[in-house]
Amino acid sequence: MTFTSGVRHDITNATAIQGIVLDEAKRLLQPAHMSAAAHQLYLLGASKGWTKEADSGVVRIWEVMADVSVSKSASPAKQSSFEPRNYPSIPVRETVAALPAPYSGSVVQTIRECVDSDDSPVLVVLDDDPTGTQTCHDIAVLTVWDHDTLLSEFSETKKGFFILTNSRAFAPNEAKKLISGICRNVSKAAIEAGKKFDIVLRGDSTLRGHIPEEPEAVEEALGDFDGWILAPFFFQGGRYTINDVHYVKEGDTLVPASKTPFAEDATFGYRSSNLRDYLIEKAGHRFSEDNIYSITIEDVRVGGPERVAEKLRSVQKGSAVIVNAADESDMFVFAAGLVAAENTGKRFLYRTGAAFVSARLGITGIEPLTMQDLDIKHESNSAGGLIIAGSYVPKTTAQLKALRNRRGEKLHTIELNVEMMIGSKEAADHVVEVATHEASECIKAGKDVLVMTSRKLITGNDALSSLNIGGTVAAALVKVVENLEVRPRYIIAKGGITSSDAATKGLRMKRATVLGQAAKGVPLWRCDEPTSRHVSVPYVVFPGNVGTEETLAEVVERWAFE
Repeated sequence: MTFTSGVRHDITNATAIQGIVLDEAKRLLQPAHMSAAAHQLYLLGASKGWTKEADSGVVRIWEVMADVSVSKSASPAKQSSFEPRNYPSIPVRETVAALPAPYSGSVVQTIRECVDSDDSPVLVVLDDDPTGTQTCHDIAVLTVWDHDTLLSEFSETKKGFFILTNSRAFAPNEAKKLISGICRNVSKAAIEAGKKFDIVLRGDSTLRGHIPEEPEAVEEALGDFDGWILAPFFFQGGRYTINDVHYVKEGDTLVPASKTPFAEDATFGYRSSNLRDYLIEKAGHRFSEDNIYSITIEDVRVGGPERVAEKLRSVQKGSAVIVNAADESDMFVFAAGLVAAENTGKRFLYRTGAAFVSARLGITGIEPLTMQDLDIKHESNSAGGLIIAGSYVPKTTAQLKALRNRRGEKLHTIELNVEMMIGSKEAADHVVEVATHEASECIKAGKDVLVMTSRKLITGNDALSSLNIGGTVAAALVKVVENLEVRPRYIIAKGGITSSDAATKGLRMKRATVLGQAAKGVPLWRCDEPTSRHVSVPYVVFPGNVGTEETLAEVVERWAFE
């Protein structure tokens, strides 16, 4: 028999207890059918990577076996007693003007001197989709993490590099296993190279992603940290954090993140705009109001790096730290204070937006790059460009509409019918085959081509099934890139999962260089490896949620020959 005594056991402990019970039952020749069945369920849960869960791990096994969602059918009142605080939208200009003036001291050179030091740890950025490179330039992105590749990268760089994990496309337990394995590989290669390193989990600046699974996976692989630092600020994307509340800039207004469409994500939805509430909502088993610290805008702008370092040194082990910022300079000041705190022995794990990475490496922005900057001339490449779009956030849909309106007959559009593709493999293969041939012919004739998924968002019954539908859509777009019969002049991939899969599967990239940006917050890569497809073709990673409605059209126009 099984029992509970008010003590919450994880799967590992429960399995061990049941093993003792079954051994004793066997010795006494006493049947223990219920214990045997429960034991098998807990073992199955452990095999799925849910060893840290209690009875909820068994519930998840039943969900998989019966194809049901307990969380979906539960009444909202019983899901959680937690109620996040509510915040109004606020005007951008007046709000920013009311803040203290930005810190006047120079900090970038201090950060760069630290980065160039032989004692400085290499920053290893695990990016859950390719958009995290949107504030960097002249830095490598790896899409593989085998020992030889990591050892080579550690040997060649002093500052840092990205590893594209694409973990946002995975189920939570799979993402956790992936991150843990990458961290172990990184640690082994760093030891052999004689390098220290820090881990950054670059996540979506609108708070979508695997929290707390990914940070906990890093801890399992590398040990405990003094605290988690949460810094989703991203100026180019209009993501501000003020008084611990995360906002998304929409026009002249700052909208609390939980009131935006991003919070309604079928897989990574949330209810909290205040980042204290967000941490408790997502990881209430380890955080409470008592162990969440804040680096305020006043700390950054009035106290400067010294105040930031002082507060970070006071952080108690096992805590979380929220970073407030409303300007890029705020993040550089925070980074300078962080460096000082780390030099006294503090060790943090980072869950951040793109801005933290460039600030911590002392990378300042450059102007968006054009085809002239890349020395691409009409006479040397008369092929058309390829734009693929799989993102469903409202901003992407609006940008696609603007692109089609502005380019008119200069753009050939191919729409993939998602309802047809998820109906059967044969139907999906046919849709992809027709689209690929049509795109190849148009690009060969010098016409820019947009391949987009139909705009009706189709979701599953729960987060996992929605994720699977997204995977099917991404796979179709990747096959178009993979089977394209002609080399395009450039490739723009719209959306995180789409751009990741297009790079790794469609173009077979293993290592690329971030050249800069095609527009503010829109990364531009180039892969020169001879084993990749379409070597050195400019590859634009266009996030689904960045820019105005006109930004995509503006990029395509700048990269067009007419």
